Amino acid sequence: MEAQRTLNSLEIDKLRDKITDIRIAMLTTQETDGDFHTRPMAASEMDPDGTMWFFTYDNSNKVAEIHQNNRVALGFSDTSSEVYVSVTGRADVVKDQAKINDLWNDALKTWFPQGKDDPSISLLKVTIHAGEFWDQPGGKAGKLLAIAKGALTGSADHTNRNEKFGDEPK
Repeated sequence: MEAQRTLNSLEIDKLRDKITDIRIAMLTTQETDGDFHTRPMAASEMDPDGTMWFFTYDNSNKVAEIHQNNRVALGFSDTSSEVYVSVTGRADVVKDQAKINDLWNDALKTWFPQGKDDPSISLLKVTIHAGEFWDQPGGKAGKLLAIAKGALTGSADHTNRNEKFGDEPK
């Protein structure tokens, strides 16, 4: 496996700032037949080094898919503030009760009704190495203003920001 660059502290801070209020991530893995499978996942807090954690069951399809190919993508979307983030990284399945206890909150009982001591719970540890974000300064109000300006003047909206960070694997 080739070495991956890790995000620097400025990239991690920017990523954290963009996704801090987004509670659901869309996790994409690759199925055994080569197709992609995307599903929503409740986002836990991000570690200081940018590592992201997600709860799952040991026998889930995503775990089997990650064991075959651990390259994953995560998508985050906040339409109310016009923030969209896509990241890529490597996922590992981790069985660590201390980390499960540390990350656990009672809202997770929605998906894991037996609680944090359920022996079939694992964590997905996602190490991010690249990403991209799009946002609209001023959120929806800024977007509406840009649309109105475009409708009145016929000029294109150039207020959206798009920025890449990290690097893609070779």
